[in-house]
Amino acid sequence: MNEQDRKAPRRISQTVLNSLKGGVVPRIGLPYITVGRKNEIEALLHDVELIADGGASFRFIVGRYGSGKSFLLQTIRNYAMDRGFIVADADLTPERRFQGNKGQGLATYRELIGNLATRTKPEGGALPLILDRWISSVQSSAVQESGLLPGNPALIPLVDQKIVAVTSSLSEMVYGFEFAHLLSTYYHAYVEGDDDRKSRVLRWFRAEYPTRREARAELGVNILITDEDWYEYLKIFAVFFRLAGYAGMMIMVDELVNLYKIPNAISRQYNYEKLLSMYNDTLQGKARYLGIIMSSTPQALEDTHRGIFSYEALRSRLSEGRFSRPGQRDLLAPVIRLEALTAEEMLVLCEKLRDMHADLYRYETRVSTEDLIAFIQLEYGRIGAEQNITPREIIRDYIELLDLLYQNPQLTLPKLMASEEFTFTPSGAVSNETEADYAEFCL
Repeated sequence: MNEQDRKAPRRISQTVLNSLKGGVVPRIGLPYITVGRKNEIEALLHDVELIADGGASFRFIVGRYGSGKSFLLQTIRNYAMDRGFIVADADLTPERRFQGNKGQGLATYRELIGNLATRTKPEGGALPLILDRWISSVQSSAVQESGLLPGNPALIPLVDQKIVAVTSSLSEMVYGFEFAHLLSTYYHAYVEGDDDRKSRVLRWFRAEYPTRREARAELGVNILITDEDWYEYLKIFAVFFRLAGYAGMMIMVDELVNLYKIPNAISRQYNYEKLLSMYNDTLQGKARYLGIIMSSTPQALEDTHRGIFSYEALRSRLSEGRFSRPGQRDLLAPVIRLEALTAEEMLVLCEKLRDMHADLYRYETRVSTEDLIAFIQLEYGRIGAEQNITPREIIRDYIELLDLLYQNPQLTLPKLMASEEFTFTPSGAVSNETEADYAEFCL
């Protein structure tokens, strides 16, 4: 029996409902409420398989605000971790970009490294755990192969040989020699119980050293991770994670709209140029065991004045072919465009949330399937709903109704839906606004 068929634990139900009511995607419990997106998930999981075989992939997920982009990213994040991947995610902001004269690219790198997550540490901050487990697994392997008991001094040179085998393969990559040197430093600090030296290595990996002089004095390396080359180190990490026993590395970047919002045209172009280099790198086979998924709104992608398509090299690579259209999308293309959930899919989701809510608060639900059908019909029948309404809005309305019904047993769903406040919709008020303004309205 899979998770979708089982009842969610109450702690997960509370997290899911609170997150959805607050308009954000929960980190846990997604399999219990996943509806639709089957084809999109299968396409992305096909990428995951190719990455585990040594390949690389780069995908854009495109949809309006509240259409489910973050939900899909989080779903793939959880699937990837369950399949033994290291996952890193970051939201772009005015302070976090791909390139910038104030270290905005490096800030994105730091966010990704700080958010490294595994199946056993899904909340992030997993880098020390990954390194320690790698060393421990190498030691265990040496014990098994040699037959020596743990703690025997004769094991040290055997472990050294295995560590060198890993670091030597990394040394062939750009900046790989210094990276390998630091891994070796971390290993010896681990063996000697030198926590201070381990901390210094982790500090370098997190790009926290302000000057080369300080890094050279404390670690013996002459370079730092910079705003220009941080992506090269992500490629090295991906290969290292594979050598350390993981399937590979998946990177999730949300809120590409913040590149679209950069006011300076030259700064925007530099960011799009960096995006192009990362895209080309993965598709040309220069990266291994690395998958990158980024999300964007249609406007941030397609606007030829400020969006990603304003950079001709990206527009020519990412534009849809002549044969794709709504209901007939090529899900093997670099860009996956999210179609709206159907009314039938929203009904199934509402049924799942109804049962989850009733189980969490331990009451017998009074919301029938007929009531839910009426609710869905009302939501989809609003003025401007076809263009403006999103799953996020419907779910927030719906959980609010469930909360009100629970707290006011005298009320019924039909009575609440008949109220003037519920039937009024802001959709028409923003139908003539730009998508970016509409996003700010929703937030």
